[in-house]
Amino acid sequence: MQQPELIPHLFRTEFRKITAVIVKRLGIDHIETAEDIASETFLLAMESWPYKGIPENPTAWLYTVAKNKAKNYIHRQQIFDEKIADSIKDSFSEPLEIDFDLSEKNITDSQLQMLFTVCHPSISTEAQIGLALRILCGFGIEEIAVAFLTNKETINKRLFRAKEKLRAEKVPIEFPSDAEINARLAPVLTTLYLLFNEGYYSESQDTVVHEDLCLEAMRLTYLLIEYAPTNLPPVNALLALMCFHASRLEARKNDNGELILYQDQDESRWDQELISKGVYFLHQASQGSQLSKYHLEANIAYWHTLKADTNEKWSAILQLYNQLLILEYSPIAALNRTYVLSKVYGKAQAIAEAEKLKLINNHYYFTLLGELYKDIDNSKAKVNLQMALALAKTNTDKQTIQAKLKRMK
Repeated sequence: MQQPELIPHLFRTEFRKITAVIVKRLGIDHIETAEDIASETFLLAMESWPYKGIPENPTAWLYTVAKNKAKNYIHRQQIFDEKIADSIKDSFSEPLEIDFDLSEKNITDSQLQMLFTVCHPSISTEAQIGLALRILCGFGIEEIAVAFLTNKETINKRLFRAKEKLRAEKVPIEFPSDAEINARLAPVLTTLYLLFNEGYYSESQDTVVHEDLCLEAMRLTYLLIEYAPTNLPPVNALLALMCFHASRLEARKNDNGELILYQDQDESRWDQELISKGVYFLHQASQGSQLSKYHLEANIAYWHTLKADTNEKWSAILQLYNQLLILEYSPIAALNRTYVLSKVYGKAQAIAEAEKLKLINNHYYFTLLGELYKDIDNSKAKVNLQMALALAKTNTDKQTIQAKLKRMK
């Protein structure tokens, strides 16, 4: 890999590791310092590598520079938070003994501990996702702003407030106790679930698939599975769900970057290895008696890896949606269920169920009604599709709806 491509690649993979380790070492009060040290490390690489050449081991070079910068930062400070001072005061006379452990195990532990920290229930879900993207995924402020369809100033303020809240709450960077693990795991899984969904089908940007977001969500979920106390059925179910959806990433867009709907996808482009991994993690999730929404959604996603349009398939999916709505109702799940209902019992019954939902501010609602009314009452189908078009937020959605309208002329 050449230097112009290498540094951005390393920034994506190593920035998060360096930041997590330094924050863990210095404490939650020093998140910005850790980010600055990591950023300065990459800036030095950009300035020196084009002239001095790429080091033999670029990652080791970055780690060494980051460690030295972190040590220099500690020695420059005159006043420290009392807790930090106590933990490092004996090292002042021996600078090299200040430990910044960038071993693979400590990097993994630091990232997991930061994941629990940034997903603390004291801050909002949006802030949790933003901090996860910044600190654990290495996303820039501008990239996060694009993902949330807002500006850099708003994101900076949101993240600043979240960091201040974590400081005020004195949230420790550590693994939750065994007694707390289940309660603390819930917001972590929600954050990873939403992070994956933002990448898989964003409502806030025109990119059909933001694959980086999907892969980061999967990477962090896998870290939870590798850590024994969080290798729990809901975590395995969530990763299974991600694997099944991710298996269709390449098939969801054409050469022009336009969305290809499920029924029109080329099954040969589905990633069978990811489907097999999904089956494995779904099997792991079946251990014990706990049933989460991730179990049900993963099973629904599994049935969608079988392209055959059979009554057995759609009946199984319908039963899963029924269970899901009882366990955790959501309007979108109810809307998805009505499409499945049409496959099992016909469009007329599905229309009656869909119209009860009255999701009049949701373009998916009108898109579905347009699809259900097609060939039953084409004039109503067009009206619903036109309403969907008016509500659609992204160019991708608008193009999809316009294509449906065009086919009805």
